[in-house]
Amino acid sequence: MGGQAHRQATSSLRPGGEYDSPEGARAAVDRAVGLLAGRARCRLAEAHRHLLRMAAAQRCDVADVAGRVIRLFDSGDQLADRPPPETVPQLVTAALVNPAVVSPAPALTHAEPPGRRFRPWLRTVQSVLDALPGMAAFFTPERDQAGRLIDLVWAAATPEAVTPDGRRGTQLVGQPISRYYPHVVGEQRWLVYQRVLDTGEPADLGLVRTGEADLTVQARALGPGLMISWQRRDDPHREVDRLEGMEQLGNLGWGEWDLVSGAVYWSPQLYRIYERDPALGPLQEDQAKEIEVADDQPLRTAALESFLRAERVDMVTRVRIAGRIKHLRTVADAVRDTEGRPLRVYGVVQDVTDQQAGAERLAEVEHQLDEQRRTLAAEHDLAARLQRIILPIPEEPIDLPGLKAAVRYLPAGDDTMVGGDWYHAAALRDGSVLLAVGDVAGHGTQAATTMAQLRHALRALSILTSDPSTLLEHLNRLTCELEADTPELAATAVIARFDPRRCELVWAQAGHPPPLLSRDGRTAPLARPAGPMLGVVDDATYADAVTEFRTGDVLLLYTDGLVEHRRHSLDAGLDAVIATVDDAVRVAPQQPLTELLARLRRANPDDDTCILAARPSRHLTPRRGLARHAGATVIT
Repeated sequence: MGGQAHRQATSSLRPGGEYDSPEGARAAVDRAVGLLAGRARCRLAEAHRHLLRMAAAQRCDVADVAGRVIRLFDSGDQLADRPPPETVPQLVTAALVNPAVVSPAPALTHAEPPGRRFRPWLRTVQSVLDALPGMAAFFTPERDQAGRLIDLVWAAATPEAVTPDGRRGTQLVGQPISRYYPHVVGEQRWLVYQRVLDTGEPADLGLVRTGEADLTVQARALGPGLMISWQRRDDPHREVDRLEGMEQLGNLGWGEWDLVSGAVYWSPQLYRIYERDPALGPLQEDQAKEIEVADDQPLRTAALESFLRAERVDMVTRVRIAGRIKHLRTVADAVRDTEGRPLRVYGVVQDVTDQQAGAERLAEVEHQLDEQRRTLAAEHDLAARLQRIILPIPEEPIDLPGLKAAVRYLPAGDDTMVGGDWYHAAALRDGSVLLAVGDVAGHGTQAATTMAQLRHALRALSILTSDPSTLLEHLNRLTCELEADTPELAATAVIARFDPRRCELVWAQAGHPPPLLSRDGRTAPLARPAGPMLGVVDDATYADAVTEFRTGDVLLLYTDGLVEHRRHSLDAGLDAVIATVDDAVRVAPQQPLTELLARLRRANPDDDTCILAARPSRHLTPRRGLARHAGATVIT
């Protein structure tokens, strides 16, 4: 529908996403990953991998799956009313993660501001560093136009990281390193930092003298920035601290059971996992059985059989601790004698409850997406059948008195909704032909109902009168009456009557884009006679315009989806259509309608487009005296 009034009437009914460009597709994927991670309460990387797996399984583009995820979560789905995670039954399986590595974030270009895109990920990095002992920090690089490293800015830091002025931990965030250590910029280690950022290869800078302390410095690339750690050389507990930090980071503990002496050792983190006081010592066999979930007994039996065959055990089982279910992954093996009998059992236990819960929530999201996809497929099938019933589109050109016409209907991107665009092409009793195209704002049942009422009303009214301006006056009064039940109803239309005896076209419009007339290789819009939109003014009047329509001409009636686009001006859209018409007529002068409709594409992916093209039969000869008609418009 042309004009500002149409845009206002339909803006609230159109989807807001823009996935019709690479930038829009990337934004959709990023948004869907964030929604998935938020709903499943899992890491962004895990949500992204799950999105890719769904796209591969469904053999479709990842942006399409992302769009469905966004529509699902933006439509107020059941996940919005989910109970808190502590009330959701915890389920099984997950993977043992490497405790020493944080999942890397996506690569960041020099031109992309890291603060906006990676802020959620930086919070994750900070939460990891908060649990680590020693001095370590994550820096984001600042580079010059040539790509050279000119500064490093603290983005996250461990609590023990400190600067000469006494700032510690998160107090350092946002500070440039050159403020406290200007001499470092340009030193040999500065070149090492740049090499690590450029290549991704870690570097051990060895012993570095800082003030009165000797530190060993290591640098590693991590996502968009640089992770640097400092260890005091004279710290006798650094290996123990590092091990405990790794345990906490991976939420895993380890233990040993000497079968010869009977001694059992648990690491501190293992006590934390089982929420047990270290003063009580490791769990006894009967205590361990009390917290086991009975349904997992087959898993434990199978694991024991594997262990007796001298195989490594790797299983996930459930335990009940403090009234809650935990999922624990156990990887165990043994030191054995020459006959294969175990002498010492050692293993690692990891709490994978959160990962499993996230996996279950992702599976639930995938199930809901499958249900949504099936529902959308059913809706699409119903919409297509309704469209064929309400507005049948002929596949072949229509033969009318002295005229050939062809119709094409281009549904909006969301093709599950019936639109409000319509056409009419029929012979009248007096031997003339009535052509019309109209547009009702919006989609769905209401728009389709109004469209059908206007289309059938035109057919009925054409028995009483064939004058286009009079027909529009009747349609306007009908629309005003319908507007009483449907506030803010908006519609446009263009109606033309072709007299094959005179080779004459009389037409009128109601707020609609003007028809295009192609003649002698040049296409131009017809000058619009006066006429407001339908349903706006109760007693509106409409004017007729007259133009010659002769053999070799091509007339194009269309709705605004063909020329209007939110990214381009109306003039640009119209120029593109005119160029397409000129080219189609030039390439196929004998069958321009088929060629033309094959080339035309809608400009607006959010709006339906209806196109009606017509040309006079070759044998027509116009009667003389056309110019005597008042207000006639002749294109030469």
